[in-house]
Amino acid sequence: MGLQTRMFLLIAIMFAILYGIITAIGSALGMGGALDYIVLALVFVGLQYLISPALVGWTMKVKWVSEQEEPELHRMVAELAREAHLPKPKVGISQIKVPNAFAYGRTQRDGRICVTQGLLSLLNKDELRAVLGHEMSHIRHRDMAVIALLSAVPMILYWIALSTIFGGVSGGGRKGNGSYVALIGIGAFLLYFVTNLLVLYGSRIREYYADKGSVQLGNQPNELATALYKLVNSSAQLKGTQELKKVGGAKAFFVNDPSQAWNELRDVSQIDRNRDGRIDQNELVALRQMEVRLSFGAGVKELFTTHPNMLKRIKQLSAYAV
Repeated sequence: MGLQTRMFLLIAIMFAILYGIITAIGSALGMGGALDYIVLALVFVGLQYLISPALVGWTMKVKWVSEQEEPELHRMVAELAREAHLPKPKVGISQIKVPNAFAYGRTQRDGRICVTQGLLSLLNKDELRAVLGHEMSHIRHRDMAVIALLSAVPMILYWIALSTIFGGVSGGGRKGNGSYVALIGIGAFLLYFVTNLLVLYGSRIREYYADKGSVQLGNQPNELATALYKLVNSSAQLKGTQELKKVGGAKAFFVNDPSQAWNELRDVSQIDRNRDGRIDQNELVALRQMEVRLSFGAGVKELFTTHPNMLKRIKQLSAYAV
């Protein structure tokens, strides 16, 4: 199934769940208190969406750089912005050592692309451009807004569960329906966990989609695959360090999840048959012919992550290799 189709279906399922719960409560007791919580959750998500760029810039220690300071970085971003038909995003360097990159901003006109200090010395120009293309695609696809929209659903379900299980729902409901509403509240609480997993699934779809977007912006699939391989290898060497722990809360923004790198390195390194530290075109095409299956443990672990398993992700990139 296409990535776009999966995303549309996911959004439809999420809001169908929300509509079903709201309709059930409204039918049983009226919407008074529950509606208040829904409005509160939406206000909270909206506020988070508005202030998040400032929070990300602060927590990631971003320093905005001029064209004079980083001419090559600016040139790549400007070129990719033209290809994507977007205004050129602000360009920044994050003052952290873990090699990675991220994009954020409220709208396409408010786009910001940042690389960490560790990334610039890790990748060559083609690999760096491929990573920047991935981040440009996040802006192009309005991924921050999409994930914020999806994240509102579990939050609303959480408030509904609280209002029905512990606080009751005001608003002139039918007498004797308290136990029925409490059951709906328990259902809402269970769906809160389910929809959180669906938000993570949506985040993984967006990563696949951004990888494809990077290729559509003129980058070679094997260059992005190599960049991802290098990021996994480099992050795996930081296992247990303070540098890795410091970025734990921001990993959803990154190109890859550095906390999973140690678990992914063994599988991904097998693609590099000649052990030269790169994934060339032939190795990527060879991967396309192979069937990739995760172990049960790896499959379960992926359900709780914001990024796809790296072997599956590079396998998807192999589909775009000529």
